[in-house]
Amino acid sequence: MALFGTEYGKLGDDRLMELVVRGDERAFAAIYDRYHQRLLSYFHRMLWQDREKARDHLQDLFTKLAQRPESYDPSRPFHTWLFSVANNMCKNAYRHAEVVKAAAIHIRNGEDRVDPRGGIGVDHERFRDRLDAELDRLDPDHKATFVMRYHEDMAIKEIAAAFGCSEGTVKSRLFYTLKKLAERLKEFDPNTLAPHGKA
Repeated sequence: MALFGTEYGKLGDDRLMELVVRGDERAFAAIYDRYHQRLLSYFHRMLWQDREKARDHLQDLFTKLAQRPESYDPSRPFHTWLFSVANNMCKNAYRHAEVVKAAAIHIRNGEDRVDPRGGIGVDHERFRDRLDAELDRLDPDHKATFVMRYHEDMAIKEIAAAFGCSEGTVKSRLFYTLKKLAERLKEFDPNTLAPHGKA
């Protein structure tokens, strides 16, 4: 039985992926519409606030999904599998960044990025910039765990599934990360480190 465009949005992820494997382009479009904004936001936060790089990774992820939809393991929740793929892509980007880091520093003549903004709303903007900078200093797994929890609103159980680790490990990473950020951002209220008051 043929499906109409509006009906695809009502299907679950697993059913959509079954159709994608069969070559159903509208099912793929439904998956894209459902997740592209969340993934773009995730890549943007994980990849140094670089929107162009985030868009490139988003395109690469969905290109891979279109080319090899059978790589999805239906025994896992689709959205946690999708974020685990995104996280692995970020890790690859970090490794690449380390390789070119020395050259990049040389090209910049050792100068740090200059913030062109004025003093309006300095405290809030400065906090956001400092938080992003400190997140970039963390171990990639800890940073990804923080972003998934506090920016993507993913549950502990979902994050554990994305990483293939225990919920205890996720909680430990979050505790360590919040403690580390509080130490490094002492001039700010530590309670603002966890958006929406979450811990």
